[in-house]
Amino acid sequence: MKTMGAAKFKEQCLALLDQLDLDGLVITKRGKPVARVVPYRQDAQDADLIGSLRHKIEVTGDVFTTGIRWDADA
Repeated sequence: MKTMGAAKFKEQCLALLDQLDLDGLVITKRGKPVARVVPYRQDAQDADLIGSLRHKIEVTGDVFTTGIRWDADA
């Protein structure tokens, strides 16, 4: 993973984004890491998770209560 000072990143930002590899780039200020730039993944993996557990789990009981009765006026 490459590291680079913030000032140099600011100067070369657009060119660096074009050359970005999968490991990304760590931006530093005074030698300390402050940010990491990684490429954006445009895959459908997250969308595939929606509904993926349908018919695989079973919810029993009332999920909207703890099962403990209490008196709010007390």
